[in-house]
Amino acid sequence: MKYFLNWKEAFESGVSIVGGKGWNLGRLDQYGFNVPQGLVLTAKAYDEYIKYNKLQKIIDEVVLMVTIENLDEVQVKEKLDQLKEKIIGGSIPTSIIQELPTYINSCGKLKKSWAVRSSAVAEDSEKASFAGIHDSFLNVCSLEDILSAVKECYASLWSPRAVAYRKKMNIGDKDVKAAVVIMEMVEAKAAGVGFTCDLLSGRQDIIVINANFGLGESVVSGTVEPDTYYLEAEAVNSSPHLISRKIGHKQEMVIKSENGGTQFIKSEEMSLQQVLQDKEIEKLGRLLLRVFDALGNSNQHQDVEWVYDGKEFVLVQARPITTMPRKTFSALQNQVDIWSNGNYRDAVPMVQSPLNRCLMKNIIDTMHQGFFTGVGYDFPHGLEFSKFFNGRLYCNMTVQQWGNYDAMGALPQGFGVFWGGHQKDMEIDDPDPYGGVIGLKRKERVVKNMDLVKQCKENSAEAWSQTIASVKSITSEDFSKWADEDFISKYNELGTIVKGMAKEFMFLSAAGSMPVMYLLNILSEYFSDKALMVINALMVGGAADITSADQGYKLVEMAELARKDSDAVKYFNDDNFDPMSWEVKLPERSPFKKAFHEFIQEYGHRAVYELDIINPRWREDPSYLLGIIHSTINTADIGKLKKEQKKKLEQAWIEIKEKVPTSKHCEIRKLVKECQDGAAVREKNKSVLALIMDAYRTIAKELGYHFYERAVIKETDDVFFCTWTELFSILSGEWDGKGLQFIIAGRKEWKKKMELIAPPDVIYGETPKFTEPVIECSSNCLTGISVAVGKVSGLVRLISNPNEGGQLQLGEVMVAPSTDPAWTPLFLKAGAVVMETGGFLSHGAIVAREYGIPAVVNISGVMSILKDGQKVLVDGDNGKVFLVDENIK
Repeated sequence: MKYFLNWKEAFESGVSIVGGKGWNLGRLDQYGFNVPQGLVLTAKAYDEYIKYNKLQKIIDEVVLMVTIENLDEVQVKEKLDQLKEKIIGGSIPTSIIQELPTYINSCGKLKKSWAVRSSAVAEDSEKASFAGIHDSFLNVCSLEDILSAVKECYASLWSPRAVAYRKKMNIGDKDVKAAVVIMEMVEAKAAGVGFTCDLLSGRQDIIVINANFGLGESVVSGTVEPDTYYLEAEAVNSSPHLISRKIGHKQEMVIKSENGGTQFIKSEEMSLQQVLQDKEIEKLGRLLLRVFDALGNSNQHQDVEWVYDGKEFVLVQARPITTMPRKTFSALQNQVDIWSNGNYRDAVPMVQSPLNRCLMKNIIDTMHQGFFTGVGYDFPHGLEFSKFFNGRLYCNMTVQQWGNYDAMGALPQGFGVFWGGHQKDMEIDDPDPYGGVIGLKRKERVVKNMDLVKQCKENSAEAWSQTIASVKSITSEDFSKWADEDFISKYNELGTIVKGMAKEFMFLSAAGSMPVMYLLNILSEYFSDKALMVINALMVGGAADITSADQGYKLVEMAELARKDSDAVKYFNDDNFDPMSWEVKLPERSPFKKAFHEFIQEYGHRAVYELDIINPRWREDPSYLLGIIHSTINTADIGKLKKEQKKKLEQAWIEIKEKVPTSKHCEIRKLVKECQDGAAVREKNKSVLALIMDAYRTIAKELGYHFYERAVIKETDDVFFCTWTELFSILSGEWDGKGLQFIIAGRKEWKKKMELIAPPDVIYGETPKFTEPVIECSSNCLTGISVAVGKVSGLVRLISNPNEGGQLQLGEVMVAPSTDPAWTPLFLKAGAVVMETGGFLSHGAIVAREYGIPAVVNISGVMSILKDGQKVLVDGDNGKVFLVDENIK
């Protein structure tokens, strides 16, 4: 049996064999981090030690005797001390003793000093850190001392503090086993601890570094006040940047003693000096982010011990941060955070690629925060709007709803109708949110919000034009002439662009929601709870250029054009129809080819689920678009569609003329136009964001070619399973990319696994909840939110992804989980649309209203309730789906 494992073997063996500390060091080594040379004495050796010294009986007695209530009793402490003495006084089996010098001699390190550190199997896990609980020993200089330190590590499992911590964390004493890390000591000019979040404030966008001269023991033990450096880490920036520093009173430092062990010495002349220079601090910040990405999967924050030898940083330990304060509004401290995939599921329903994950979260959070800070609300710094659960993004509805109320007096009732999702609206008991001094402030912010929405809308064309020009100035450059540092600087330029746009994004999006609210107020007086249904009908076939709807219109027109183009007919009717060969197979004289070129020129930056840069743009792969045209070439009829739209609109005005006074008609027409114009602004805004994401993808693809040529990655598309921090660490020369392929392989497996897990609708704190679908037995129907009027019966076609759109037959009821702009062409094939999530202002709702297709959204579990071929009646007027025939046809 082998008792000592090197880092590679520790990585392959896992926590149960080498303990948390040992496995994390093995991971760090495999992932290309600079760690000291070392090995791990396995947990099996601990079992052998206990068995060899006949200690199991006393351990069993301790396990039965000790409870969390009696740990302070003298009798219990004596029993624990007795066990520790017996462990320390035991003998290590010969087979273990013989293996150790063989390893150390083979490394040529016999005369070096070593660190001997406990690595319990439950230690440094996602649930329990055991930080400072078990013993470690520094500057151990002989084989005999190493073996003595091993026994001390074993004994520390049974200290009162260790037993108490296990009891607190519900970790059974019988499950305790100890591996031991033995690694070479690093000559430390400075050392300390780095946290990838701020443990005091709860901010997850701040990196905190503690540092002192000499060994890190003075920092870890808390015996001195170290330097503390704060760095802001935003994914839109290539590197975290130093925002503040506090120089500690470091009167002492720890150094190695000549005869082994360590000692504190006075360092008065160095006490006021900054331990690390600013460039070194930011370099360490980037290294800590790499640990966060590699060990924490860009989601679990890390506590990292580091040593600086004067040239390089060496990592000697990394563990997950298991507890941190919850960052929220002071009024919500006693309420659990409610996270929902409502609204987010439209745009980012997928398990995000590693390269996109932190970037997209940063952009979306900036959008939300920009809305509050823009109106002058003192929004708490670092409060999280979004988080990942199993790789998918969720929105903090508690923060959203309270923030809207506290900032502008908007009560949550009805929030879900517009936002979508299956969470309950927050209950806020305030009969007069605009009363008093607080109410006056809220009124001022409401006015400010209205002004900003108006201002942003008026300036939108110019702002978009500038953004588009700035993005294209970056992507139109010759990448072959870019040096490594150019990629970093261009990424930062793009970050400035997207951050500026994100701050105004919500005001532009509100351009569609505010007139809807005004119109709703007017029509509710005459139509009561049917007012939204009337608004749906008024929005059919507007004159505004809604870019995502225009995409669908143009595809219908191109299908009609293809039907009249003999070359296109031949191409589409070919038994070996190949969408990727359209450029070659269609001659230049083809009117369809010319029209399709123009379409790609205008919309080629868009894609199926375009907000994840791993997905190819239509410019790169137009298969989806050509597949839509291929399936509609014989049925496309834009004239018929426009005629049906006109009919629905006329019917809506007949009802208005019957119930609403003539004096209100002019105002209603004006508001309808504003609603349509606002919807156009909202959708154009998304299109410009998609253009920015296309630019990020362009840079990423180019880096994929670069790193493939350098043999850093195996395939060019592996770049999407890296993180930007990792890419920039290589480009800056701080890392050679060693170990990156191990990281990529693990992320690919993890992403596949997460994609097989159904996403919960709502998460309460950390507890996921799948909303149970409710079928009204009396009427045999499902109820959701009405977003587009009309009644259509038809056969169900379940479409999980737009790429499955070829299965949808003309007139069928398309049932989908959610929709983004890529789904638009499918709407024109569908007789009606039903979705699991969505709200009145979601993308699918806007497009369905524009096209005049009945649509009901936000029906939980509808993808599992309905079956392909089942006949249903979609009542878009009342937001219901009737199960006409429960049998599959």
